[in-house]
Amino acid sequence: MKSPSHDSASAAAELFVGVLSGTSVDAIDAAVVRFGPRVELVATHSLAYPEALRAELLALAVPGANEIDRLGQADAGVGRLFAQAVRELLERAGLKADAIRAVGSHGQTIRHRPGLPVPFTLQVGDPNLIAAGTGIPVAADFRRKDMALGGQGAPLVPAFHEAIFRTQGVDRVVINIGGIANLTILPGNSALPVGGFDSGPGNTLLDAWSRRVLREPMDRGGALAARGQVAPGLLEACLADPYFSQLPPKSTGPEYFSMAWLQRHLDASGPLADADVQATLLALTTQTLSSAIRQHAGLGRQEVFVCGGGAKNDALMRSLQDHLAGCVVERTDVLGVAGDWVEAMAFAWFARQRLAAGVGNCPEVTGASRPAVLGGLWLPE
Repeated sequence: MKSPSHDSASAAAELFVGVLSGTSVDAIDAAVVRFGPRVELVATHSLAYPEALRAELLALAVPGANEIDRLGQADAGVGRLFAQAVRELLERAGLKADAIRAVGSHGQTIRHRPGLPVPFTLQVGDPNLIAAGTGIPVAADFRRKDMALGGQGAPLVPAFHEAIFRTQGVDRVVINIGGIANLTILPGNSALPVGGFDSGPGNTLLDAWSRRVLREPMDRGGALAARGQVAPGLLEACLADPYFSQLPPKSTGPEYFSMAWLQRHLDASGPLADADVQATLLALTTQTLSSAIRQHAGLGRQEVFVCGGGAKNDALMRSLQDHLAGCVVERTDVLGVAGDWVEAMAFAWFARQRLAAGVGNCPEVTGASRPAVLGGLWLPE
C-alpha cells in the first residue's frame, strides 16, 4: 500500500483511529492506522449496535413522530458507543490513548438530502462524547463543509482511494458496496481527474428484504438470491427510476432507496417468490454499478476492486464479474488493503488531513466549488 502523495501531513510515522458506521447500520467499525512511508492497518475492532438503538437509527432515516427528542438521544447514544468502540480497540491493540494523534469519526448518517431546495446531510454521534470518553482529539463533521461549497458532501472516500490505490499507467475503478454503492474512477493518466459518485443501492434493499423474509440482518453469501430468478418486470421498473440516469455529481441514501420505494414496485409487479425478489435486487445493484462503469469509465482493460460488506456476498461478486466481462474484478484485499476496513482507514486519513490542514474532498466527485479542509476538531480537555 503506497503512502498518500497529495496531503501535507508529516512524513514521521503517526497513529490515527478511524471509526464509522455505514448505511447498513450493522456495527461500528474502528481501526488503528499507521501513516509513515507506508500506510499500515495496525488493529481493528467491530462493535455491534444494541438492537434497540439499531432499530431506532433505521427508523430515524424516514420522517416520524417526536424526531427532535429521538434524534438527540440517538446522537448521544451513538457518541458513547463510538467512544466505547475506540477504547476497546486500543485495549485489544495494547495501545494507550496518548499514542493516538486523533480519532476521525464519520458518525452515523441519519439523513442525506442533497437534492432538496436547501440541501443538508446529517450524521449523529456527538464528537464531544467521543473526545471525553477516549481522552483523544476527535476530527468529525466531514461532509458539511463540502456541501457548504455547493457539493453533494458525498461520496468522500474517493479522495482516500486516490491516495492509496491510484497507480500511474493502470486504469482502476474502486467500488465500495455498503448500504449504498459508490464507485471511484482512477485513470492511469495522472493528468486526468478522479471521478466518482453513488451508483445507487448496494446492500440496503438486499438487507431490508432479508430482514423481512428471513428475519436475518443480511442474505449471507447471497444464498437466497442464488436460489431465485430475476423478475424482468420488477427489474425494469426499478431501473426506470430517474436517479440512475442522472449525471454526476450525485449521491443518495437509504432514505431514498427504502422499503417504501421497493414496496411501490412490488405492489405494481404482482406476486413474486421471496428468492426471486432477492435475485432481482441483487441484479439491480450489479447492473447499476456495471452501467455506471461502462458509461463513465468505459469497459477497457481496467482493474475493478471491490470493498465493503458487498464484497463478501459471493453471488453479488459473481454477478458483477458477469456484467463486467473483460475486466479484472477482485477484492481490494489483493492490493494489501482489507476490504472490510477501507472506510475505517479512510476516516483515520481524514483525521490526519484535518490536523495537517490538508485537502479532504475531491471537487470533481462531489461538485464542490473548490478543494477544502474538511471537518472540525473536538479536544478532550
